[in-house]
Amino acid sequence: MFKHLAVFLSLFAVLGCNSPKDDSIYFGGKIINPKSDHVILYAMEKAIDTFFLDDENKFIGKVTPVKEGLYYFNHGVENQYIYLEPNDSLMLRLNTWDFDESLGFSGRGADRNNILIDCFLENEKNHKAFYKLNRLKPNDFKKKIDSILEFKTNTYERYLKEHPNETSGFHNILNIALKYPIYSRIERYPIAHSKYSETKHEQNLGSDFYNHRKGISMDTDSLMYYPAYAQYIRNYLYNLTYALGYEPMNNEYSSAFTEDLLKIIDKNISPKKSKNAFLKQTVITHFYRKSSCEINKGAFDTYFDLSSDQDDIDLVRKMLIDNNAILKGKKLLDFNLYDYTSAKHNIQEIIKRKNTFLFFWNPEYVSPMYIASRMNYFSNKFPEIQFIQVRIDGKNTKKIHKLDIKNQYYIDAKSEANNFLSSKMPRSIIINKNGIVENGYASISSSKVVSQLKELTNK
Repeated sequence: MFKHLAVFLSLFAVLGCNSPKDDSIYFGGKIINPKSDHVILYAMEKAIDTFFLDDENKFIGKVTPVKEGLYYFNHGVENQYIYLEPNDSLMLRLNTWDFDESLGFSGRGADRNNILIDCFLENEKNHKAFYKLNRLKPNDFKKKIDSILEFKTNTYERYLKEHPNETSGFHNILNIALKYPIYSRIERYPIAHSKYSETKHEQNLGSDFYNHRKGISMDTDSLMYYPAYAQYIRNYLYNLTYALGYEPMNNEYSSAFTEDLLKIIDKNISPKKSKNAFLKQTVITHFYRKSSCEINKGAFDTYFDLSSDQDDIDLVRKMLIDNNAILKGKKLLDFNLYDYTSAKHNIQEIIKRKNTFLFFWNPEYVSPMYIASRMNYFSNKFPEIQFIQVRIDGKNTKKIHKLDIKNQYYIDAKSEANNFLSSKMPRSIIINKNGIVENGYASISSSKVVSQLKELTNK
């Protein structure tokens, strides 16, 4: 798949021949066109080690102890999952200009990780094809899906035959990587197909349509971070909720839908950690999707009743308090902020007589690359609106590349803006040229924000 780095591989070979089996691994490789000076290895959501690149953009390190299972590594704003076992000596090579497509592995543990990345790429490649399948009638759709699953099963069995020493743990992960993206499509089919049929939610699916559910456990916390597994669980939960009789929802979810979805999560997910994560993700995602300061009180009340994670509850409560601190139809609260020369400015001077989109951000929740993409799109589409980015955590050395530095600011811990940013979560405020708030909690990820900006230009 790619040229081996001789020094690393010779080291791995010596380790493999002369070292007793232990609970450590060697992890290394080369990054072409690096986006940062390091690679971080994670177990679930916890960083367990950081590897710094040398002058040739290579890295290598020993990690002890290591338990068999899923991990992921991060470089720049990209990440990918790997499966590690004690005594592995895994080396990667990738080009950040084509991160996933260029990624390949060598060394002990390479075969299992190469097939996992192949599964990921195959699923990405087939994404658009499934839109066409959603037009098919249920019986025809099921025949197509069964054919795809048969191919996946053959791939699974062939790999196990060629690699008889793989563990049962990896057998399970490979099965998930191959088949769960297909199961996810099955769960999405009823609501996706309803766009092309006369029924709201297809009910005439046949008794065997959901046969895959019989072999799926939703009680594994460690898998909830694996995209193939998590996406299936998410689609399954949404499908159960839509089956209650809801029509397709594109721009935002109703409060009733969100409440029912939260209850279904509570009923179907047993492990507390996973349940709380899904509950928080759902209530926050649905709020941001509204792109509005109007609160669905019933949905949040249901969330507070069902979640048992006090930290999550406190975060969501802060978000609601922040929301209520900025009132639609009122003047924006006064506060100071700094540009990247450390010069102090007053927000009223910045927005004076200008239609303005203020975006407050924190790298913990949103990547600079995504911000740059969205802000450049908005500013090109609406040149008559000024788009201002304000970093919340006040680290003035970290501006966003590919965005005009003149539109970037930060606030410090003493800023009055912290009165409506206590959660430290991203928020957007839309202000008209008279300094009046049109929307106190818009969202750059919502499909509704473009129409909201159009309305601003017409005022």
